[in-house]
Amino acid sequence: MPKAKIAVIGGSGLYDIEGMTDIEEVDINTPFGKPSDTIVVGKLGGVGVAFLPRHGRGHRILPTEVPGRANIYALKSLGVEHIIAINSVGSLKEEFKPGDLLIPDQLVDRTRSRVNTFFGEGIVVHIPFGEPFCPVLSRVVYQAGQEAGATVHRGGTCVVVEGPAFSTKAESFLYRSWGADVIGMTALPEAKLVREAEICYAIIACITDYDCWHRKHEAVTAEIILRVQRQNIDTAKRIIKMAVGRIPEKRDCECATALKTAIVTAPELMPEEQKKKLDLLIGKYIRKD
Repeated sequence: MPKAKIAVIGGSGLYDIEGMTDIEEVDINTPFGKPSDTIVVGKLGGVGVAFLPRHGRGHRILPTEVPGRANIYALKSLGVEHIIAINSVGSLKEEFKPGDLLIPDQLVDRTRSRVNTFFGEGIVVHIPFGEPFCPVLSRVVYQAGQEAGATVHRGGTCVVVEGPAFSTKAESFLYRSWGADVIGMTALPEAKLVREAEICYAIIACITDYDCWHRKHEAVTAEIILRVQRQNIDTAKRIIKMAVGRIPEKRDCECATALKTAIVTAPELMPEEQKKKLDLLIGKYIRKD
C-alpha cells in the first residue's frame, strides 16, 4: 500500500487537485467501514500526498452521513501525520466577506447526531482539546495563503451545526452574540477524530455567504454557495500546493502525542477485540515490549 505523510480532505466542490503525479487510487476498508470515497495517493510538488473528498465525488454524502471514523482511520493507515481540510462556511461578521478565507483556531460543537470518538466499548480515552487545530500547521497554511494573494484571516471561532438545513435567523444572531466568526457543518467530529489519531489538523474555511443574519445580503442558499465556492476552491488549491512543501517533518506539537496521557482504561482490562480494532491508534501505548 502506498504511503503519504500529508493528506488533503476536500470539501464541497473540491474533488481533486490538479498537478498530482504518480497517482494511485487506494480502496481501503477499515474497522469502521469504508471512507467517503477512494483515496488518491500521489506526489504534489515532489511531496507524498493523499487526497480524499469528504462528501464523495459528485457530492453524494450529507454532512451528518460523512463516515468520519473510516476517513481518518484510513488516512492514518497510510501513514498520514498532517491533514489540511477544506470547509465551506458562512460568515458571522461583517469584516469576513464572501470570497475570503479563514484559518480558525477554535470550534464550538453544535452537532447532535454524529459519532465523535473512536473509543468506547470498554476503552475510555479523554483527549486534550483546548486547542483543536494544530498551531504549527495552521501557521504554514496561513502564510501560504498570504503568499498566494488570498484575502486570508488568521484565528477565529467556527460554530459547527448539524445541518443539512441552514440556520434560522434566531440561531444566526445567537452565534453572533457568542462572538463566533464563521459557521459550517463539517469540521466536527473530524477535528476530534483527527486529534485521537494524533494527526496534525488545520482547515481552510472558505467563506461563501453571510449566513442569514445580514440585512443587506440575501439569505444563504445552495446556489449562492456554489457560485462563490468556485473562486474559493481555486484559491484553496493554490494554497495547498504551496503549503505541502513547507510542512516540517519533525513534529513538536501536542497533536503528535495526544493519547500519551489520555488513555484511562488499564490495558489488562481492555476487551481484546477492541484492543485489536484500535491497535493502529493505541498499540504503541499499551503494547508490552
